[in-house]
Order: sequence, then C-alpha cells, then structure tokens
Amino acid sequence: MSTLDLSPAGLVGRATTERALLVCGAVAGPLFTLAWIVESATRADYNPLRHPVSTLELGDPGWTQVANFLVAGVLGVAFAVGLWRALRPLGGSTWGPLLVGAFAIGLIGAGLFATDPVSGYPPGTPDLRGYSTHGALHDLFSVFTFAGLPAACFVFARRFAGWHERGWSIYSVATGVVFSIAFVLASMGFSQVPGLVAFGGLFQRLTITTGWTWLTLLAVSLLRRSPAPENTAV
Repeated sequence: MSTLDLSPAGLVGRATTERALLVCGAVAGPLFTLAWIVESATRADYNPLRHPVSTLELGDPGWTQVANFLVAGVLGVAFAVGLWRALRPLGGSTWGPLLVGAFAIGLIGAGLFATDPVSGYPPGTPDLRGYSTHGALHDLFSVFTFAGLPAACFVFARRFAGWHERGWSIYSVATGVVFSIAFVLASMGFSQVPGLVAFGGLFQRLTITTGWTWLTLLAVSLLRRSPAPENTAV
C-alpha cells in the first residue's frame, strides 16, 4: 500500500466545501470544552470532579448545555462528512468517518433528551430507582458517543499504519485505550461505586477531553496539509 500523501500536491482538488467541513471538526471540541468549563464554574453546588457534564442540562440555565450538545453534534456530523471526502481518494475511508458520525449523533441525542439527576445534582433530587424515558434515551444516545469515538480511533489506527503514518497510528491507539479506561471509571463513579463516586466527573472530563483532542488534531492536520481553495486545480 502506498504511503499516505496529504501534502498540498497530493490533495490538489480540495474544494472550499470540504475545507469548511474540516474546520467544523477543528472548532467543535474547543467550543464544547469552553462551554462546559464556563457552565461548571457558574453553577451553584455543581462539582466538576463529581458530577457529569450532562447534568449541566438540568435546572433553569440548562438550555446552555442543551445548545452545547446540539452545536457540537452538528459540527461533528459535518466533520465526519469532511473526513469521508478528504480520505476517499485513499480508499477505505468509510468506517472511520461513519464512527465519528455516530459519536456526533450521540451528542445530538444527548441534547434532545436530558439526563436524569446524577450523584446528587441538582441539589435536593432523590436517588432514582429507575430511568425516566428521557433519561433512558439520553443514555442510549450516549452509547453512540462513548462507543463510537474509541472505535473510530482503532479503525483509524489501522488505516494510519497502512499509510505508514506510525505516529498517528500509535496516537490513535493510545487515545482509544485512555478514552475507554477513563469512561469505565467515570461510569463506575456515576454508579456510586465507593472510592470513585467523588471523581466520576473528573474521569468523564478526562474521557471527553482525550477524545475531542484527537478529533481536533486530526482535523487541524488535514487542514494544514490540504491546499487552499485558490490553489486548487480544476
């Protein structure tokens, strides 16, 4: 198999639309992260070490996190399309972008259906014995997010290895492993496992930051190696 060629010469023909889709991937993660940082800092009784990002949807100012999920999800879907277009000439570009799209669709679903209270937030909410309908749908869509991203990492790791991009292959595997381990620890914390419940939010933030960083760097890498529209051959 030939070496991955993402130099300007190898990517002549890149359309303006394709670059715009890749930009969506470059900005989605930073915007999502900035939003939850500001929200976490301005919510009374909210502890980012303990509480999940999703519980920021609850309460009067919860619309801001709903919007955050929806915007990040739409940008993520656009990026998935951009990935498919960018990697299509190289062959074997279907599963990676499809899994990134699943990750993004999970975010949209998480925004449309609010989570149930978790780990005592919002204050005064009782421990639930079962899921509400919207809480169950929220967690169902979250499966797409938390399973789709590491799966995409492992698919891309294999592709990068075939393209002789060893650094990206190793980084993709490492991202998938760290993401998965941190997610399991976060889930255990939110399930009230002693010793982990106080750090469920911390582990979840490690999970999503690890994933968004990989996606952002992937988008930036593709943008840097692609020709500007005015330099594109017809």
